[in-house]
Amino acid sequence: MDMSQVLRGRRRELGLSQTQLAQATGVHMRQIRRYEAGEQQPLFPVAVAIAKALDISLAELAGMPTHRINLTGDWWASWQTSKDHQQVITAQEIRIDQQVELIHAVTTTRGTSAEDGHMWSGELRLWDNEILTGWYTAADGSVRSKGTVYIVLHAHGDSALGRWVGLSDDRQIMTGRVGLAKSEDDARGIIDQPKANEPNQG
Repeated sequence: MDMSQVLRGRRRELGLSQTQLAQATGVHMRQIRRYEAGEQQPLFPVAVAIAKALDISLAELAGMPTHRINLTGDWWASWQTSKDHQQVITAQEIRIDQQVELIHAVTTTRGTSAEDGHMWSGELRLWDNEILTGWYTAADGSVRSKGTVYIVLHAHGDSALGRWVGLSDDRQIMTGRVGLAKSEDDARGIIDQPKANEPNQG
């Protein structure tokens, strides 16, 4: 794929018009048209501005193939938490939508029972195809739970293990493990793994 195709495709993927991209980069719209038609190549400073506006690297803008994990799809999230002073592991189906490094996650079920968990949503950022960091917050009006997550992806991108730190309903700061996988059993299994398999806590 050449630069003109990347530019045009990525602009459309982001829902930007040629006018909006021109405004974001300080380039006249006629120039954007020429770039997308393959009639001209942008000078380096302009290419940097375009790549920034499109939230891609210069290499990607130039059409060089890059390996980027795509997490979009249906997943299971498992959480190590406590209820009535007893450790419990909850598991819920979630939907992940990814746009480059930005990831939006939202629960689609409460879990395997009504008591298993509350509905929540969150935003994460993918770093170097291996780390997810971000936040979550309860979507149920009566639940005040919210917090942050740090998750390490498996090398194949089909599962992940990390930690959450958050504020409970009674305003206590809590922490526990969090896992992601494509099935409920796998998501729960990640949490049940020996503690030695958890990312180092330094």
